[in-house]
Formats: sequence, C-alpha cells, structure tokens
Amino acid sequence: MTDIEIDTRGETCPVPLVECRKALKKASEGDEVTILGTHPASKKEIPMACKALGLEIIGVEEKDEEWKIKIRR
Repeated sequence: MTDIEIDTRGETCPVPLVECRKALKKASEGDEVTILGTHPASKKEIPMACKALGLEIIGVEEKDEEWKIKIRR
C-alpha cells in the first residue's frame, strides 16, 4: 500500500479535482490518496466525485481555510 499526497492549496476549480483524478488513476487498489486544498467548492466536489466512482472517503479534515481529504482506492 502506498500513500500519495497532492497539494493543491491556492488552486481553484477544476485543478484540485483534476489533480485528484490523476493521482487516483496512478494509485493501486488499497492505496490512499490525500488531497490538500483551500478552494471551498473543491472540498465538496472531490468527495462527491469519489463516491460516484465507488471510492472510499476515509476522512475530511478542516483547519482554518485549509482542508484535507483522504481517499482509499
């Protein structure tokens, strides 16, 4: 199992979602992908897109303006 971290802080939509999808394509079954960001809309869009693909959202954390989403492939 591999952990992949993508930092999209400061980027606006659709960059965080696009980078998340790229990382998930490279990830193997069981790998965890963590997306760091600041764009409010992406914080909602990424979990919705992942659920639609049947992926597991491990957690969503927020601190001030930043958020972190953990996904298991």
